[in-house]
Amino acid sequence: MKNAGKYIQLHLNILLFSLTSVFSKAASVQFNRGGLSNPLLYVFLGLMVLNCGIYAICWQMVIKKFPLSTAYAHRSVYLVWSQIWAVIIFKETLTWKNILGMLIVVIGVLVVTGDE
Repeated sequence: MKNAGKYIQLHLNILLFSLTSVFSKAASVQFNRGGLSNPLLYVFLGLMVLNCGIYAICWQMVIKKFPLSTAYAHRSVYLVWSQIWAVIIFKETLTWKNILGMLIVVIGVLVVTGDE
């Protein structure tokens, strides 16, 4: 339980990284609506770059607290967050294959880091 704070920081950072895909998809939507002349395209591209920069700095601080194999195993949870954002923000449908894939990712993380 003493490591809970470290894992919370790790997963908040992964959640932050998952927002990059949200900004990327939003930029794509704006491009499809108005092409290169759409100012919202550049807003979302800017948010995407800014988010990546903040994530990179935070990631460097967080991975100091874990073995690299643990940090990168947990990073795959990014796929779960991306699917959640796709359903909530972009109203995409969640299929049984999506659920199965997310379950496999979570089980994989538990197998890799189970003895910690």
